[in-house]
Amino acid sequence: MENTAKRVNTILFVFLLILFFLFLIPILLVLMNSFKGQLFISNAPFALPDATTFSGIDNYVNGVQKIDFFRAFGYSLFITVFSVAAIILFTSMTAWYITRVKSPVTSALYYLFVFSMVVPFQMVMYTMVKVANVLRLDNPFGIIVIYLGFGAGLSVFMFSGFIKSVPVDIEESSVIDGCSPIQTFFLIVFPILRPTAITVAILNAMWIWNDFLLPYLVIGTKFRTIPIAIQYLQGGYGSRDMGALMAMLVLSIIPIIIFYLTCQKHIIKGVLAGAVKG
Repeated sequence: MENTAKRVNTILFVFLLILFFLFLIPILLVLMNSFKGQLFISNAPFALPDATTFSGIDNYVNGVQKIDFFRAFGYSLFITVFSVAAIILFTSMTAWYITRVKSPVTSALYYLFVFSMVVPFQMVMYTMVKVANVLRLDNPFGIIVIYLGFGAGLSVFMFSGFIKSVPVDIEESSVIDGCSPIQTFFLIVFPILRPTAITVAILNAMWIWNDFLLPYLVIGTKFRTIPIAIQYLQGGYGSRDMGALMAMLVLSIIPIIIFYLTCQKHIIKGVLAGAVKG
């Protein structure tokens, strides 16, 4: 039995290792081609750069200048940071309220948030764009409110699952000590929610940073985020600058990879705490 278990573990490890490389290959191809001349990318996309095909950082310089990369980076960073902060703050408070206050209204709210997770974005995108225009949400500040709405379903679900595992006695003790509900939440409950909050931050940051469709529909080309700006390198009638495109793709994924690697140890803990308990 022990030898069989070891054999199964070995096979599983090899299988996962193969999957790892399969998922990594596209990223490596983008990185590799970002240092090659534009003509050589089309002729030999799978070949490593050599003395003839290597272009140094020309693609990066060209891409940054063409799409005004740092301006787009600023818009993406602003929208991502403040959207994630709003999602964590408001959804954690909402989850705490609907978990601790037992009533038909809070139960209905909870199931409404859960239901919102299964509604496809394509079902509401046209009406959402019209509402955003009417309410003057078609700007970097207004889109934060829209992201809060779309990110609330999963976030409330995860926070609610974790809050159910937090003993009510802790909160009652704080009330006896004279804390108001707001003080109880921020001084007692919110610090306990840290693992789930980090998980929610990672999941939403990866989604918002890489999102193309929602910013394109709501704020258009006036406030170009990185995914929108990169699309302008494709040009038209065969004028696609593949070298600059590959280089900008590399630059766009570096911040989110750094953020993910910094916080990834909290993901499993937060997901299990928020989705399994309760």
